Amino acid sequence: GRAVASAKSWLSHAGVDRNAAILPWGAAADVPKVSPVLASASYLAHVRAAWNARHPDAPLEAQDIVLTVPASFDEGARALTVEAARLAGLPRLRLLEEPQAAFHDWLLRHRERLADELAGSRLVLVCDVGGGTTDLTLIQVEPAADGVSPPRLTRIGVGDHLMLGGDNMDLALAHLVEQRLHAGGGAAGERLSAARLSQLVQRCRVAKEQLLAVDAPDKVTVTLLGAGSRLIGGARSVELSRDEVERLVVDGFLPLTGPDELPQRRRAAIVEFGLPYPADPAISRHLAAFLQRHAKVARAALGLAAGADGDAGANANTNADTATTHRADTQRAIPDTLLLNGGVFRAHALSARLEALLTQWRGAPPRVLHNDAPDVAVARGAVAFALVRAARAGLGPGIGGGSARSYFLVLEDAGEAARAICVLPRGTESGVELALPERRFALRLGQPVRFHLVSSTSDTAWQAGELVDLARDDFIR
Repeated sequence: GRAVASAKSWLSHAGVDRNAAILPWGAAADVPKVSPVLASASYLAHVRAAWNARHPDAPLEAQDIVLTVPASFDEGARALTVEAARLAGLPRLRLLEEPQAAFHDWLLRHRERLADELAGSRLVLVCDVGGGTTDLTLIQVEPAADGVSPPRLTRIGVGDHLMLGGDNMDLALAHLVEQRLHAGGGAAGERLSAARLSQLVQRCRVAKEQLLAVDAPDKVTVTLLGAGSRLIGGARSVELSRDEVERLVVDGFLPLTGPDELPQRRRAAIVEFGLPYPADPAISRHLAAFLQRHAKVARAALGLAAGADGDAGANANTNADTATTHRADTQRAIPDTLLLNGGVFRAHALSARLEALLTQWRGAPPRVLHNDAPDVAVARGAVAFALVRAARAGLGPGIGGGSARSYFLVLEDAGEAARAICVLPRGTESGVELALPERRFALRLGQPVRFHLVSSTSDTAWQAGELVDLARDDFIR
């Protein structure tokens, strides 16, 4: 009950004051607390101290630093990440999206034969499932005209923030064990405190990793220690079998759903440990919604004619209560290549299930790019990105695509539906200045003002200065 967990997820939780001392969530009153920003700064300060102890002549703060964040992080979470780095004594850095970093790692390791390695690939899905988030990215592959030079790579789609990952799997197992503890002698209706449930979640994480390993045992015992003076004497144990963990985790989080099945949405989100997890835990359905949203650019990347699922993408976020099925009249825009990243995919059962899901949707197996170290590929890829950016010859191509989102300034329009003006279209490259000479703005003087921004990952081709109606629900404030 004294350990801070999921600090990165808390950084992206806009429903709380992320500079307030609120972690560990649910801890006893006598436990000192820290803010999500300070917790993140503590991690980075530890890395800095460890580096500087090893390399006193080349301090970390003097290096070219790349700090990775989920692609789904909004501007608020990114700004707080930069603030945490500043508090840790790392004021100069560049942010990089984690799926891109994982792909940069693969590109660097295959740079000698890149044209051959990606021959036949036109659209790569990078699926990064970490402890707290699921991050989805689409990268278009355009072969060089000579067939020998490295292909052109463009990031054409990223998913919205999805607080769904290994933590949710561990929590689902913990609730199963909690029920059995009660059935085995616990007080009727008794619920574990936040601190004891947190302990149980950690125990279930270890059990999950053991039972989903290649050489997994048939069963694992999960033990919950007692509290206070009964720490040992009050311990209780429950057995988890490999089959039931596979059913709960693999079938629960990666079910073999259809490409038209969208996430079930409820009016209230699921809140555990204070974090707003999605109401639907099925990553499969969230992936289907992501692909429908980006169907238009995906079809273009794959060289397919415009089809019905492009229209379905417009409806992917309008379904508020139940999943709606859409029928495509032509071949679906399903990525032909897959790169898996994140510690979750060390479990072969989970990686095999996602491959089987895409095979079912495509009607043919996707090409799988081998990731030899899903735990550290992002860190290695961040270094690869920095080297490519420094124009080191022979290190492979970079990934283009510009801004992953379009940004809009909300306008005050009394008596009308909320409107906004596009100030940065999706795909705008870094360092480009956009002027809006055809627009005139009025500003209140002599009093505080606040500028409200909204963003969208939609592939709609908005133009700088274009007015949009915010009634649609694919805008993130």
